[in-house]
Amino acid sequence: MSSSMYVEYRGLFLPPGAHTAESLEFAQNFSVEDSDVFGVTYPKSGTIWMQEILPLVLSGGDLTPIQTVVNWDRVPWLEEKRLAQVVDKLASPRALVTHFQYSFMPPSFRTSKAKVVYVMRNPKDVLVSSYYFHQMAAFLEDPGTFDEFMEIFLDGRVVFGKWTDHVKSWKNAELGDRILFITYEEMVQDLPASIRRISDFLRRNLSEDVIQKIAEHCSFQSMKANAMSNFSLCPKEYMDSDKSPFLRKGIAGDWKNHFNSEQLARFKSVITKELEGENFSLPWSLD
Repeated sequence: MSSSMYVEYRGLFLPPGAHTAESLEFAQNFSVEDSDVFGVTYPKSGTIWMQEILPLVLSGGDLTPIQTVVNWDRVPWLEEKRLAQVVDKLASPRALVTHFQYSFMPPSFRTSKAKVVYVMRNPKDVLVSSYYFHQMAAFLEDPGTFDEFMEIFLDGRVVFGKWTDHVKSWKNAELGDRILFITYEEMVQDLPASIRRISDFLRRNLSEDVIQKIAEHCSFQSMKANAMSNFSLCPKEYMDSDKSPFLRKGIAGDWKNHFNSEQLARFKSVITKELEGENFSLPWSLD
């Protein structure tokens, strides 16, 4: 990857524009509150979904924020420069998102009781989604062919580093009851049940009616139609939705339309080797 194009931070490369030396310093000095909730994801694993679900769960189903506040202000990224501008407007309990590995979290996070909802997605689908995102996002390098991009992805020469490093950092964080692991696939398969899990984890006693209402508003179709959530308000020079829409398919298993048998074998062998000796297993087959 062309390092001159990105912002380098402690060995990680981050997209320019949204990330600056000042925003990263602000993140490190950020004062985390015990009531804060972080949606943590590797890129292309359900971040925008968390920006929709978390405020609705925390507000007991009040639709105002998702209908009136654009998602990057409603649930800002910890590491992006927008946080400094909107942090004072966030109502408690605050919801934030981050693509950081655990070791990059601010010191105040470690000493707090803040909670984390960590969304994991099948890395084969992460790769496919990332491939299309690189085609439409002006702040990311052209991905080349799918085969070329797979090697870049497996090497960790992508923004926010290796997928396996990200998963390992949070799986080994030993946060006890402060962290909930959920998969993108679970959310696709049964969104109301997933919202119930998140709601119970955050100790929100939501009725079945409210859970159903949240699920309805957090469906892929609803989000794709919501200008506050679909990035249509993002200027075209940053993201060109004519090349590929930001919210593209919202499904699980699209990798089957992209991988050939050699790529599948290569992908499986690299990921398996990198997770050797870990005390957790992946919730999906890599075959």
